[in-house]
Amino acid sequence: MAMCVGMWILLLALHVQAGSGQMVEMDSTKSGFVGSQVELRCIFVNSNPPVKISQVTWQKVLNGSKQNVAIANPALGVSVLPPFKERVTFKQAAVRHRTPSLEDTTIMFSELQLSDEAAYICEYTTFPAGNRENTVNLTVFARPMTRMTLTTPTIVARASKRKMTVATCVSANGKPPSVIKWDTRLKGEATFQETRNQNGTVTVRSNYVVVPSRETHKQKLTCIVTYRGERITDSVVLNVQYEPEVKIEDFDGNWFLNRQNVQLTCRADANPPVTIYQWKLLNGSLPSNVEIKNNTLFFKGPVTYDLAGTYVCDATNSIGTRTGIVDVNITEFPNNNMPRGGEITQEPHNAGAAIGGAVGGVALLGVAAILLFVFLRRRQRTFKGDYSTKKHVFGNGYSKAGGLPAHPPIPKNLQYPDDSDDEKKPAQIGGPGGFEASERDFDGEQEDLKRPYFTVDEGESRDYDERTLAFQYDPEPEIADDMVSQTDGSVISKKEWYV
Repeated sequence: MAMCVGMWILLLALHVQAGSGQMVEMDSTKSGFVGSQVELRCIFVNSNPPVKISQVTWQKVLNGSKQNVAIANPALGVSVLPPFKERVTFKQAAVRHRTPSLEDTTIMFSELQLSDEAAYICEYTTFPAGNRENTVNLTVFARPMTRMTLTTPTIVARASKRKMTVATCVSANGKPPSVIKWDTRLKGEATFQETRNQNGTVTVRSNYVVVPSRETHKQKLTCIVTYRGERITDSVVLNVQYEPEVKIEDFDGNWFLNRQNVQLTCRADANPPVTIYQWKLLNGSLPSNVEIKNNTLFFKGPVTYDLAGTYVCDATNSIGTRTGIVDVNITEFPNNNMPRGGEITQEPHNAGAAIGGAVGGVALLGVAAILLFVFLRRRQRTFKGDYSTKKHVFGNGYSKAGGLPAHPPIPKNLQYPDDSDDEKKPAQIGGPGGFEASERDFDGEQEDLKRPYFTVDEGESRDYDERTLAFQYDPEPEIADDMVSQTDGSVISKKEWYV
């Protein structure tokens, strides 16, 4: 008995050792879109010597429970169970032969459904090695249906300026969910909403909200849907209806008497277009020489004062009525500085600015010249010389050695009228305090020259006229080169001063 048990254990060990080389090859994951076809690979790698394959079973594992999909048995043949019978087949025809080959039992899924998403087991039953299996995870994607629509065919701009949804972009029944973005120049905002469906798909909805206006009319609005790296776009152009935007043209501000061929035109930007134009003159009736054609007033004949006034144009479409106003004034003579057409160019303004700047500059230079003249005039009258070694003309003969009087004598009878342009000479010279040229003898040389009371550089020769000199005196002896004139009129010898 013990010998039989030992032989059985030895035989079992040999079977286990022989089955250690078998394996089942499968892909770890596979994926496909709803409605497409997918291949689930399953290949048995046999050992040497090979083991016997008794049966191959495909099973679906969902929420912990197993469901048979297809079975291949060498004796019983191939069997595909509902609900997979119409959509699952073995890829290799040899599996279906009378003497089948079961090493490759790959199956083909066609017309994938969302419910097909699960884990699938391929199990080999062998003898004497036992069961061998492997698993593949199948993921099913759902491509979304994307559409973009206008919320309403007619978008109307109201005076209340309330926000409204103008367009909607939907990405429906997608798995995984899509991402929606908007591309536009409009200054609006977007809202987003996700809805999870019972079959596992997601519907994403986005509304674009904006205040309808004349500026939003004909603006392009693009919805961009991104799904698993794929970019889907759809666009619409907004059709916004709004009241007329009215202005009156052709008045250039230069309507003068007897001018010919003047007119006023009522321009209106509206959607839908304006159907009625109405002209009127505020606080009065239109002139008798006016002819109305569509949106234009034509004034026949020459311009008169009767054409002056405030003209009003009412423009009406199906949305509403708006008004344009212009004040027309008549002048006796044309304004040549204003070009025809009501547009004032920039060149006259620039020219006027340049002329004004030039005039201001000239005036400033004139004021500066007058101030300089007054300053020099006063300086000529008050200049007393300096202590430099330049030659000084006219002195009283006093020196350092002889001493200077505390109060040098000043001529009492000298008169110099400020408003006289005549040669300014003393009216009288004499008396104890007078200046006696005969009492001075510096170099012994006398010149009959009139000298101004200011300094002259050595060796400089210059002519002076009457207006240049502050005042002049009778001819005086020339001062020696070694003498220095003082501010009080005295002359000091350089030798005595610097000794």
